[in-house]
Formats: sequence, C-alpha cells, structure tokens
Amino acid sequence: MEKGNSIISTHNLDIGFPAKGRKKSPTVVASNINVALQGGEVVCLLGPNGSGKSTLIRTLAGLHNPLDGEVLLNGKNLRECAVKEIAQKVSTVLTDRITIGNISVYELVAFGRSPYTGWFGSLDKKDEEIVEWAIASAGIEQFVGRDVLHLSDGERQKVMIARALAQDTSAVLLDEPTAHLDLPNRVEIIRLLRKLAHDTQKGILLSTHELDLALKAADTLWLISRDGKVITGTPEDLVLDGTFESVFEKDSFDFDRSTGSFTLHNPNKEAIYLTGDAVPIFWTRRALEREGYKVVENNGTSLQVKVHSKQDTFEWKVISDEEKLCYSTIKDLLSALRKN
Repeated sequence: MEKGNSIISTHNLDIGFPAKGRKKSPTVVASNINVALQGGEVVCLLGPNGSGKSTLIRTLAGLHNPLDGEVLLNGKNLRECAVKEIAQKVSTVLTDRITIGNISVYELVAFGRSPYTGWFGSLDKKDEEIVEWAIASAGIEQFVGRDVLHLSDGERQKVMIARALAQDTSAVLLDEPTAHLDLPNRVEIIRLLRKLAHDTQKGILLSTHELDLALKAADTLWLISRDGKVITGTPEDLVLDGTFESVFEKDSFDFDRSTGSFTLHNPNKEAIYLTGDAVPIFWTRRALEREGYKVVENNGTSLQVKVHSKQDTFEWKVISDEEKLCYSTIKDLLSALRKN
C-alpha cells in the first residue's frame, strides 16, 4: 500500500454513526481501515449488505465525518481541506435519486464545472470542451437536451457519471454506479471507468454487488467483512488465498475458485468426471451443477461425460459402467441423465 503516492488514503479509520443522546455510544460499522487509492487504478469495494460500503465512500468524500482516525487527500488531512479544494480533487456519484426538474441533461452535466466557475459562473471554452468530453465519454449524446426527470434510471445514472467526469477530478468515487443498468450497460460503464483510470490516471473507486464484474474489472479489491474489517489486494490473490469466499460465505451458496463464480445449488446427486474442450466444458459444468451433480476434476467416478467441439457443433459422450451414449445438445444430455 503506497500511501505516499496515493490520491486518497486512510490511517486507522473508524466509520459509522455518531452517538445520539448523552448515554449512547457511536455505532461503529468498520474500524482500523488502512487503504489507499492510487491514480490509474480501478478499485472495487465489495461486502455483504449493511457492511458499510456507502458509509466508507461518503467518509472518503468528506460527506460523512470519521468516528476516529484520518482520511488523507494527497497526504493532507481531509478535515483541513476547504470544500472547494475537495470538490476539485474528488467527485462522487451516489445512489441518491435526482428530484430536481426543469433542467436539461447538458445543464446538469455542466454543474460538474461549478468547483471552478462557482454555482452561477458561466462556462468558458475550456469548460465547454470538458463538458462535451464528459457527455461523449458517458455515451449520452442522444438525450443531452432532455429534462433529467424524463430519463430512465439507467440513463439518469449515466448522466450523473458524466457530471462527475465534467468535474475533472483526480479521484472519482461511485456508490453502486451500475445498480439500475441492464447487463450491456453495466459492462459498458465498467469498461468506461477502466479506460478513464488507465488513460487519464484517475483513481476510480466504486462499490458494487456485481461480484463477477468486479473480479474481472478491478485492479484492486477492498473487501469489507461482516466483522467490520477491510482487506485489500489483487482480486486473484484474494480468491486463491480464500479471503474472497470467506467474506461472502453463506449456507445458500458456495464460491468456486476454479470458475470465479458462485454456485447456487448444493450437489445432491452422484459425482461426474467432466473432460473435453474448454468452452463447452464451462457451460456443461454449469448445467450439471444446476441439475444437482457434483462435477469433479479427477477420474474414478462411475459416470463420465466427455464433450468435444468442432466449429459450432458439439458432442457429449456419457460413459458409465454399463454403456456409452452420445448427445448433440445439453438439453438431451440432461434428459438422459434424469431418466437414469
């Protein structure tokens, strides 16, 4: 953790909610947090519901006071920074819904320039160029003249990301930025954030429930555990050492390190040894596990499935102690297994 070169870092930070009344103690959500957001990296903040993801983002943005410890902005204690100084270095996209109306998408994105122009300042040529760049980067050109209240949830989220880009800060903090988007748009937003981080050297921190996307997109993960601890590391290291699955461990599903995904179904049928080409193996495994079979990587089972592909055609061979049978679709394979 190279705090000396970080945009935002923390030192023994405790987050939560202050005491209410004289006899009550503060509510600590997570404690002893030591993290650093570097320029040019995408960090995904993950944790179970109620673990404090939103509270941490708001605290790092200066919108929520720490219970203890420090938040440092370019090495300076955030408490010592003026609001304008923070706004020129950190932009945020929160989950709060937009309630204002009678304002166009362009005008809302242009508000991102207010730390430099003031709330009622006019945009100069440079400001306008940055606003146009933010609009193009977020892919919202087609509805830039519409009223923000007439947008869908997904469109509105893209507009808020564009406003944060127009703010042109070295750090961008986003709380569930893909929550209201369909899959293509979720992937598009994640790709955009990665491109921004790597091309402009911005530090991008986003909280998300998209575990699969986070594992693929993040340069670094910050994991908030159920006991209020924050563990950081490269996604693959946290998967391999068991940290990732321990944070999300529940009785209803298990994390499969070999595929990087969660399994929803506990196996209640016999083990199957699955071999063959990589792509059809991946999808065959998913189907078999959904059906309740335990897919193993070593032979010695009484039931074996071999799958082979040639261009866009596939063949599944089921080998048991009694016979060998062939099928041309996963549907036929599952039907045969159910009968037996």
